Amino acid sequence: MGAHPDAAPGRRVAPGARRRYRRTVSQPVARTHVRLAELVAALSLGVDLGFGQPMEHALRQCLIALRLAELRGLDDEARAVVYYTALLIMVGCHTDAYEQARWFGDDIALKSDKYDHELRSLRAAAAGVRRIGAGNPPLRRMRVGVEFMLAGRRSLDGMIARHAAMAQALAAELGLSDGVVEALGGAYEQWDGRGWPGGRRGEAIPIASRIAQLAEFAEVAHRLGGIPAATDLARRRSGRQFDPRLAALVCAEPEAIFGDVDAVGAWPAVIDAEPSLARVVTGERFDAALVAIANFADLKSPFALGHSQAVARLAAGAGERLGLPAEEVESLRRAGLVHDLGRLGVSNAIWDKPGPLGAGEWERVRMHLYITERMLQQSAALAPLGAVAAMHRERLDGSGYPRGLSGSAIPRAARVLGAADAYQAMREPRPYREPRSRAEASAALRAEVRAGRMDADAVGAVLEAAGHRPARRRAGPAGLTAREVEVLRLLAVGRSNREIAARLVISPKTAGNHVEHIYAKLGVSSRAAAGLFAVRNGLLPDDGAAPGSLEDGANTP
Repeated sequence: MGAHPDAAPGRRVAPGARRRYRRTVSQPVARTHVRLAELVAALSLGVDLGFGQPMEHALRQCLIALRLAELRGLDDEARAVVYYTALLIMVGCHTDAYEQARWFGDDIALKSDKYDHELRSLRAAAAGVRRIGAGNPPLRRMRVGVEFMLAGRRSLDGMIARHAAMAQALAAELGLSDGVVEALGGAYEQWDGRGWPGGRRGEAIPIASRIAQLAEFAEVAHRLGGIPAATDLARRRSGRQFDPRLAALVCAEPEAIFGDVDAVGAWPAVIDAEPSLARVVTGERFDAALVAIANFADLKSPFALGHSQAVARLAAGAGERLGLPAEEVESLRRAGLVHDLGRLGVSNAIWDKPGPLGAGEWERVRMHLYITERMLQQSAALAPLGAVAAMHRERLDGSGYPRGLSGSAIPRAARVLGAADAYQAMREPRPYREPRSRAEASAALRAEVRAGRMDADAVGAVLEAAGHRPARRRAGPAGLTAREVEVLRLLAVGRSNREIAARLVISPKTAGNHVEHIYAKLGVSSRAAAGLFAVRNGLLPDDGAAPGSLEDGANTP
């Protein structure tokens, strides 16, 4: 297995599946606005996986928190604070995943331990000690243990307090209320004053903080052991970690709190349950929210810092150079911002590994694109962006991932996004290499085009957007352009304008214009004459197969 996720091969899928998938992602973005609750809920799905929890853990804990808030008698404004606090309570915990993986081997496994033992207990401390250096050979693990005792303990001091501060920073960037920001700052304070960052206890802790924390732990207990486990947790930790009045509510009204939490669809239930008026972001506010979330997700690894925003700029610049309509360029830029959200669900033990990845690690890398799509697919405004983002590692010859799509099954936007991501990734440092130079990155992309893995137009546009000189296009026979050669190959084997358009992801009218130009340059007026020209000039595949066959899903020549 290689050490470069940028070029990993993927499995192939049936041709029919490719065609069906393409139709689902070719629809234009229907809306340029979205409810803020959808954005925050989508982000929470990736954060769930980063804690070793199933997707919708945070959505269910939000429902539990809202029910507690209602039983507690909070008004709409206070419940709105509870709502966003519950969705964002864990969001800052991936921001030092690099350090967590460095000392404990797997940051996700480490964070999943949090629900197994009472916070600040001896058992929790012992579990953390047992994880120091995990995943390393014995000698290396011993060295990590020594390094941790000398320096690591200091770097982890105040870790949970930093998580709360980072969650506050994101909430402020998203324009959430001061109440939400304050509640996130106190989300890991404990009733007995032994929480984080410390200094608050009892009623001095915001009520939204107390409700969200109890809901978080109660959701896990209920999911694993039902109502008896959830009420037992509340009873045991009442007066220490949890507000005793809230814990008493859990014990007194378990059916009202947990009764149908597994039966309802968590996503629609949470989106519909937003207290007060729904907060909608549109236009520049939508873009600003996407930028904030993209930058926050990139904090997962120091090697990816600023990656998403840079890819978005490159992809949008390439779209402009390709002459795409303004709305397509805007969607391409937004897809660039969200294209790597799924990284949250994969351990930094993989992303930051300095050596080659094993087979199992590669499978987890491939999963991050699927995770991105799953995070975004339930929102009408975000789903089209997620569909394009999920294909940015596909390659024209079918060697990409996660679905092994090829040729026209990969829409133009995904081809451009893939080229932008590959170029930007090469220009950034990685744990297994130094950043590549501009010339090296350019040469590598052009080599991908020659190998038939990347689209020539997409790569050329990305390189121009990155400041490289446009490559001089070598004219084909009779002055045909590279695109006209592609059209001629399909025309020669009897494809109609509509079939050519579908194969090359262009409009039928554009395909027709290309055909007219080809006839004019060749001085012919029929498909047969054009096909004879193609044969005489060696423009057909050597094996004589129909290039770009729509039936067999073959790759674009």
